[in-house]
Amino acid sequence: MSEERPTSDAAQEETADEVRVEEKRATDDDAWATACAEDLAAEKARRRAQQGPPPGSAAEELRRLVDAVADKLSGLQSPLFGAAASGTAQQMVNQVVQQARAAVEPVLERNPEVFDHLAAAGSELLAAYRSAVENQERRWTTRGTDSRDDEAGPGEHIDLD
Repeated sequence: MSEERPTSDAAQEETADEVRVEEKRATDDDAWATACAEDLAAEKARRRAQQGPPPGSAAEELRRLVDAVADKLSGLQSPLFGAAASGTAQQMVNQVVQQARAAVEPVLERNPEVFDHLAAAGSELLAAYRSAVENQERRWTTRGTDSRDDEAGPGEHIDLD
């Protein structure tokens, strides 16, 4: 029947060399991946230190904006109203700030992801508007240089002579 021949020492050594080469390649690939990951982490840390913390979600940013505007409005002293009316003006400002917070906070707590979607939709609208404007500008700037001036357009030419 079929009888397996014992492998020679040279064949076994060749197989062992191939295994060592593969192990070395795997180690080199792993070392390269590790070095890349370390470099990426160091670069992210450097940028964070340089630019500050990354922005939060749209809901968190809106909350910060409302707080900043409220603090600014609360700290304003209006010289227009005079000393007598400044207390009343301050009370009105505080009331407006409280109403704004009361309107924004429940929405932020219930649906924080809505603001992320609104921000994405706003970005998409801005991109569409920019594209439309660029296309129109391109048509305006190429209108005089095209040979289409001789062609009849969608309108009819009327001589007023």
